[in-house]
Amino acid sequence: MDSTTIVVHKKLKLNKPALVEGLPGIGLVGKLVVDHMVREMKAVHLATLYSPHFPHQVIMQPDGTVKMLTNELYVVKAKKQDIMILAGDVQAVTSEAQYEVTEKVLDYFASLGGTSIYTLGGYGTGKVSEKPKVFGAVTDKSLIPPLKKAGVIFGAVQGGIVGAAGMLPGLGTLRGMKGVCLMGETHGQYVDARSAASVIEVLMKVLGFKVNTAKLKESAKQTAEFMRKTEKEVAKQRAGGGPKPSAEEKPSYIR
Repeated sequence: MDSTTIVVHKKLKLNKPALVEGLPGIGLVGKLVVDHMVREMKAVHLATLYSPHFPHQVIMQPDGTVKMLTNELYVVKAKKQDIMILAGDVQAVTSEAQYEVTEKVLDYFASLGGTSIYTLGGYGTGKVSEKPKVFGAVTDKSLIPPLKKAGVIFGAVQGGIVGAAGMLPGLGTLRGMKGVCLMGETHGQYVDARSAASVIEVLMKVLGFKVNTAKLKESAKQTAEFMRKTEKEVAKQRAGGGPKPSAEEKPSYIR
């Protein structure tokens, strides 16, 4: 394999699908959302993306087998608009690779009639929030009013959106697609199910689907408890004269 390849498992005719991406990134916020959607909504597995630009390793499975690092594409059929989901183990690790993988995904998405893209991620603040906000960035200002109505905050954060969360909407505009990036407020150093719960609540309002979020909210409670314990431990260390993190160490939004 010398280039990124998509292997199609099932051919379906889709109704103006919206692409929802949630690959690994800050706090694993996007990944937690799409993995939950795939499980709870019984999404149909459409295709698998393989790339020589993914790390050169396989994952050992509980049954003793090994699995290649891949990205997976699923679909959930809906009355208003079908939802295509991009999930996976990893993202491409170089700029050139990100362009190649993104273009492959967009080629496939366009072939199925897709025109709108929603990418999900975490916005690292270095702080623990009891009720994580959801920040937004769009490729077309006309998308802002309905997103604001759903609770998305615009203009409060700045910086770069690296990886698939930025590349998919960015390159999608060259194909006439509209793109949205939803970023859940998160500390940045923890797997944050609480932030993921905030993002999926917004996504349900925006795309008009429903999914049982009980398991995700239970994980969010565990996240909150873990964060509280960790923050207490950090506070104790600081009180004892331990080193304090510098401004440069604060996490920022990556993907």
